[in-house]
Amino acid sequence: MINKPAYYQFNRFPFAHTFSIVARDPLTGQMGVAVQSHWFSTGSLVTWAEPGVGAIATQSMVEVSYGPHGLDKLRNGKNAPDALKELLALDEGQEVRQVAMVDARGNIGIHTGNRCIAEAGHQTGAQFSVQANMMLKNTVWPAMAKAYENYQGDLADRLLVALDAAQAEGGDIRGKQSAAMLVVDGVTSDRPWTGILVDLRVEDHPEPLFELRRLLNVQRAYQSMNRGDVLLSEGKTPEAFDAYNNAALLAPHIDELPFWQAVTLADSGKVEESLPIFKRVFAADPNWALLLERLPKAGLFKDDPELIKKITSLKM
Repeated sequence: MINKPAYYQFNRFPFAHTFSIVARDPLTGQMGVAVQSHWFSTGSLVTWAEPGVGAIATQSMVEVSYGPHGLDKLRNGKNAPDALKELLALDEGQEVRQVAMVDARGNIGIHTGNRCIAEAGHQTGAQFSVQANMMLKNTVWPAMAKAYENYQGDLADRLLVALDAAQAEGGDIRGKQSAAMLVVDGVTSDRPWTGILVDLRVEDHPEPLFELRRLLNVQRAYQSMNRGDVLLSEGKTPEAFDAYNNAALLAPHIDELPFWQAVTLADSGKVEESLPIFKRVFAADPNWALLLERLPKAGLFKDDPELIKKITSLKM
């Protein structure tokens, strides 16, 4: 008789009936998990990942501990199938669980319990698994697999395409409410937080996949702006401008992106290039000029009253 650890309590569970995908990109080593469900804050329950270790989705009558305990086993050398097998052996509620794991070598562990609410099932492919339960139709997970396999793009885009395909097939029989995506680097580190590449959640939204895609786009805009700062510090001005312009194209509604672009340009001596950008930002909201005046005290802009006066006069 197996002694069940205290973290398995077969009483009531969160009803994270849902569709999800776990995958590893063989080209980059990145690993990710993405999910949509008609349940509030599905990402806080379903999605788990750690750089260089693996990615996990735990759903259906969800037992959250499959996430942290699964990652612990993967971190300590178990492959995904063996890690999942060991955890299932300890769980008297395994027949109401649906769990998928991918490890850093691309091995897949997958389980759909016999008591998961129909339509329920899973399909695996090269270094990925798609799984779903309480779906409107049993064509959901095959559509996800096909979409993931056929799409050319980075891992985050491929995960989203798989979710889109599930929803196009009818998705969750109850509808839609929340979504999440977690993508991590394939390399282990003593600072694992630096390897978290995407960590986005849509907690409650009428169109969670639309919102998840919008958030991913905004993240990419900020990443492009940051890349521009790095390139400018390296003296690669044309490349930096390309990165800044890309950020502006990705998120033209966000005033903060061009503000910090202009700050970086002016602070590095490219004042004339910064002035038209400052003027547009101040026209949108004059408080950005007030913020600029406060930056020197924080060490974030040169202490040059004449330069600041020249720039802030643009708000008139």
